[in-house]
Amino acid sequence: MATTRSATRVTQLLRLATEGDERALERLMPLVYAELHRMARRQLRNERHQSLQPTALVNELYLRLVDVRQVDWQDRAHFFAMSARLMRRVLVDAARRRNFQKRGGGLPPVEFDEARFGVMARGTDLLAVDEALERLEALDARKARVVEMKIFVGLSVAEIATALGVSEDTVTRDWNFSRTWLARELDTTRRK
Repeated sequence: MATTRSATRVTQLLRLATEGDERALERLMPLVYAELHRMARRQLRNERHQSLQPTALVNELYLRLVDVRQVDWQDRAHFFAMSARLMRRVLVDAARRRNFQKRGGGLPPVEFDEARFGVMARGTDLLAVDEALERLEALDARKARVVEMKIFVGLSVAEIATALGVSEDTVTRDWNFSRTWLARELDTTRRK
């Protein structure tokens, strides 16, 4: 994903931001923009009713990051995990606005293709996924973080393990459980 030198620079800027350097985030964005844009393209490619463009999604993310205060940034993986969570919130908020405008009618059916779940299946209803992730988070927050980092950021098992401070085996078990659990939840939602 990133070179060691780049990752170190990102971590340094995140620490400066944690220490109150208000310009650190401005200096950080050029270093992470390409990866954030890739994440945005990946997410928007799988959201069929999305009106946002990748650049607009990254810009929305930046505005939300600027508003985030008192985050004790750990490292690059933590930044991308938080970015994934905020990006997900932007997309969910946009989906809710669309559904509100429709006055709740005609929600698209949830289609879940387990083979493509590492990158959400085309046609998957983002609101259904978000609601399922919230239910999973209520059961086990770590498992929900694993799903976010895997789907929204595209981190490897090793990177997720480092970000969460757990073993790779734990991440693999969490991912396997979560994937099965979410498939069942989304299937139940579709049948309702």
